[in-house]
Amino acid sequence: MSLSKLFAVSSALLLTLSLTACAPEVGSEAWCKQMKEKESGDWTANEAADYAKHCVFK
Repeated sequence: MSLSKLFAVSSALLLTLSLTACAPEVGSEAWCKQMKEKESGDWTANEAADYAKHCVFK
């Protein structure tokens, strides 16, 4: 594997990991706030259930 391919793969992996690390933990105050700001029509069934469980019925 050439050095440029190794660099490209490493960069892509680092970018992917950094984006997933930014998501707040389900049930946290930050997550509840993020969900409140998101259109409810865009919520998945799991997100709606988690929102009800962690943000409404504490």
